[in-house]
Amino acid sequence: MHTHGSSADGGGRTVDQRREWLTGLSGVVLLLAATVLAVAVGAWKLIGIGWVAFLSMGAAAAVGARTGSREPTALVWGSGLASGAMVTSAALFLLPDAIGHHPAFGGLGVAVGILGGFSAHAIGHRVTHVGLGVDTTVAQLTAHAAAAGAIIGIVYGNMPELGPLLGVAIVSHKGPAGYAAADRLSRKGRSWLPILVPAAGVGVVAVLSSVVALPASPALRGLVFGFATGVFLHVAMDFLPRCELGSEVHDALAVEGDAHALLDRLRLHAVGSTVLGGLVVVLAWTVVQ
Repeated sequence: MHTHGSSADGGGRTVDQRREWLTGLSGVVLLLAATVLAVAVGAWKLIGIGWVAFLSMGAAAAVGARTGSREPTALVWGSGLASGAMVTSAALFLLPDAIGHHPAFGGLGVAVGILGGFSAHAIGHRVTHVGLGVDTTVAQLTAHAAAAGAIIGIVYGNMPELGPLLGVAIVSHKGPAGYAAADRLSRKGRSWLPILVPAAGVGVVAVLSSVVALPASPALRGLVFGFATGVFLHVAMDFLPRCELGSEVHDALAVEGDAHALLDRLRLHAVGSTVLGGLVVVLAWTVVQ
């Protein structure tokens, strides 16, 4: 009886692994197809942006899956550095663009993105209980990538060439997001490969939206880019290391009884890691300006 149960579990895990592998492969295939289309229409800027986003997020995800740990201090520092960098890069690179396109609709888009991210996260828990194999973090990152890619594709003709500042803007939020998401997936016993879908999302949607020539009014630009910023900020804040009872950090503590003293000490690590993650982005931004 026990053997039969183990076999069923192993078979289910094999199905999950196959699904995760196929999901990751679909991201690569879609980006390759978008690249061919971009070459055909001469959208060279979008090729560069799409591949920088893909490689930075994919490489960081691979590292996050390898170095992810249930040791509480390492967990706090990994999540803290990533979330600090993500929040700061969103404030430096994403939010100004959203507000710049249209102050009111840009701000509205941020609100819709944050609230929509929260709603998707809450509803996503019900979806995972149904057993559809959908990870809410990957879904939210994909929504961010699609929204960002749409607005990039709409306005790509007026964008600067892919220089150091644009490269830092992409890497500073795609890299930490990929690392933190892969770390979380690895601690759930899941593969990091589905992260290749949001990694490819910016390039794929940017190319498609540039081809169909969507309307590009300032209000629409502000709303779409604000939405992308809001979703990303929600994901970034979700990665903030929370040293509270019942949190992921608390679950990683190998202690029995009262863990308040350990959590209090880890809160200092949480503050230090998030501040350091933000400072790294600010330093990179200052150097390449």
